[in-house]
Amino acid sequence: VQWSALNYMAAECNYGGRVTDAQDRKTIVKIMGDFYTPEILDPNYKFSASGIYYCPPDTNIEGYLEYIESLPLNESPEVFWLHNNADLTALINESMSILRTAVSLLPRGGGGEGKSPEETYSEVAAGIQEQLPSAPFDIEAVIRKYPTDYNESMNTVLPQELLRFNKLFKVVADSCRELQKAVKGLAVMTPDLEEVGNAFLDNKVPQLWRKAPSYPSLKPLGGYVADFLARLQFMTEWIDEGPPVVFWISGFFFTQAFLTGVKQNMARKFKVPIDKVIWNYHMQSVKSLPSVHTSMWQNDFQTPEKGCYVYGLFIQGARWDEEAGGINESFPKVLFEEVPVIWMEAVAAWEDGTPVNHYLCPVYKESARKGVLSTTGHSSNHVIDMMVPVLEKHVIKGDPHKYWTRRGVALLTQLDD
Repeated sequence: VQWSALNYMAAECNYGGRVTDAQDRKTIVKIMGDFYTPEILDPNYKFSASGIYYCPPDTNIEGYLEYIESLPLNESPEVFWLHNNADLTALINESMSILRTAVSLLPRGGGGEGKSPEETYSEVAAGIQEQLPSAPFDIEAVIRKYPTDYNESMNTVLPQELLRFNKLFKVVADSCRELQKAVKGLAVMTPDLEEVGNAFLDNKVPQLWRKAPSYPSLKPLGGYVADFLARLQFMTEWIDEGPPVVFWISGFFFTQAFLTGVKQNMARKFKVPIDKVIWNYHMQSVKSLPSVHTSMWQNDFQTPEKGCYVYGLFIQGARWDEEAGGINESFPKVLFEEVPVIWMEAVAAWEDGTPVNHYLCPVYKESARKGVLSTTGHSSNHVIDMMVPVLEKHVIKGDPHKYWTRRGVALLTQLDD
């Protein structure tokens, strides 16, 4: 029996033909591999760790129905080899969906002595406007301070990031200002402004901002504004103090450009073709993380000769076990965990020091693991695949990827709150 061919037909052609995301196809292949395997001919072979799910012996239709009826009414996450936390995640998502629907059904009109909707979202707009900087970034002044340098690609990355932030800043600032004028009767209440006001009432990010375009984010309005202000502060401090020692990887608009710039610096410095430059990933001590949260410039690290230090990533579906030296099972009810500072070492392909047992962990900008291809050919959500060390106990028949791929382990640059 050609098991590999059957797996390919089912996973890549039948199901995979309807899936456009490469990471999802990898997961399907690993899951289908549990069913298209010679081990299924073994009567003791089980589909899950509990042994509840298995291929029933050859019998009649009544026997198959009896087996199906014996299965649990509510399946546990172990059906797909997921952690029990996945059940909690599903329940939280379902609850949030119900609450969002309920909020959308609330009446818009004001009653009694309460504030009208117009007064409410005008106050929200004023509060946001007060927190924003007085003016966008002065791109020309930044270029004068950090002119184009063959040996420092960050001088090119920074102005490009500021241009993107300026576009979003203008839309956010203008919409908040014009919405307040419209409420006072000093400007026309356009459909876009009305949508912004209704989004403020629902604590949602307006579609006008998302089309600015905004960076991907699933945060509510309050969290989004706080995150946006933190990104602007990150860029402001970079302009004032120069490139940080440890970069907040979550703070970039176009993270791929930053990573390409780091590779380009290494390639030009060591005279290596850039298409031969790869990443080696080194997890740093968890104890050093507080110093980085205090300052990206003054902390326990020094600027590396190759690559860069980054922080700000969260792992979902697993946790980093510093003592064991690899990813391990999540703690119960802990859905996300911040990973320590990572040294992304840019090395030549022939100097690769990646451990044999590693998991190709995808990095996403937001928890919704989907995105669209931009004009540059990059995903709007998927950033990169990081090679994370895997413990020997999680290597299944010589495959270090299968266990954590089925678990859906990924790194996120931001959470949803």
